[in-house]
Amino acid sequence: MADDRIPFLRGVLEPYADVAYLPGAKITRGDVADADAILTRTRTRCNAELLEGSRVRLIATATIGYDHIDTDWCGAHGIRWVNAPGCNSSSVQQYIVAVLVALAKEQRRTLRKTTLGVIGAGNVGSKVAGAGAALGMNVLLNDPPRAAREGAAAFTPLGELLARSDIVTCHTPLTKDGSCPTWHLSSDAFFRQMKTGAVYINSSRGAVTDSEALKRAAQSKLSAFVLDVWEGEPAPDATLLAQSFVGTPHIAGYSSDGKVNGTAACIHELCRFFGLDILPDHYLAAVPPPPFPVAFTVDGSGKTPEEVFYEAVMHTYPVMEDSRRLKQSPETFEEQRGNYWNRREFGSYTLRPDGADADVVDGLRKLGFHIAP
Repeated sequence: MADDRIPFLRGVLEPYADVAYLPGAKITRGDVADADAILTRTRTRCNAELLEGSRVRLIATATIGYDHIDTDWCGAHGIRWVNAPGCNSSSVQQYIVAVLVALAKEQRRTLRKTTLGVIGAGNVGSKVAGAGAALGMNVLLNDPPRAAREGAAAFTPLGELLARSDIVTCHTPLTKDGSCPTWHLSSDAFFRQMKTGAVYINSSRGAVTDSEALKRAAQSKLSAFVLDVWEGEPAPDATLLAQSFVGTPHIAGYSSDGKVNGTAACIHELCRFFGLDILPDHYLAAVPPPPFPVAFTVDGSGKTPEEVFYEAVMHTYPVMEDSRRLKQSPETFEEQRGNYWNRREFGSYTLRPDGADADVVDGLRKLGFHIAP
């Protein structure tokens, strides 16, 4: 049983298995009763209500997040579950970079004078931190589990990070239990500790943000906020959507490159789990090209680093267009997500930055662009 919106999947497994496709949110207990495996995204709630009495032995989600899977119940009933950690980390990095350069232009920020606070330094957060450094920003990391394992030297306590950061971006899983729960992490107390005029970004999970607290902070504390994820998806809060600098339909990780990675991870696990020596190294070799020229020039002569970064990044990903579409038609949230355009990551592009400073060229290279001689 497969979510019909998992990209690049149709036709791959059909020579070897019976595959049924349905919208993820509409998959029912009856649909999975005779299924051996479920390939899913975030819209299928894989819990006792769905799985009780089925013969499902494997759940593979083509996503980093797995809060849609009742992992304890699955473990207690002999169902293996796997996610795809890191599959779309470069896609989220591209999304955040596009937001950062758009903010720099809108708010006339100098990136090298801006401090970026990254909460959650896993696969995604680490790449976002690297991108911030490539843009010349001062970067602070907060990740209590990593700090406990590795030592606190490379990490900043949350209160200090909030007090020092001009822009705060969240990249945590959604958890309600344990030593570091993240459900409504971004609360009234959280926002009170942020700098006046700071910016808040959440592209992790919707419920990491307390929506009502964010509304209050937007009136009294923040200069802007960005949301790619929402409490109550797929129905974004109308007030927050209208007030957001960027509001998008949970697509930060939806580059074609990230989708290919997530789908391939599911296929590989399915083959390993069932002992199928058929597609152990499957990967879509020919990812469709982007709708923009893959080789382009940016004239950096007389321009600030912010202007050069903006032109280069927006050529690959005009993030404000994604925001405009959602704001104009929020009721099509799922349709926009399911039929997302063919966004390709920085590594798909070759850039000639004529006249740009050497440190800007180095930053573009670190973001992943191929730099033409």
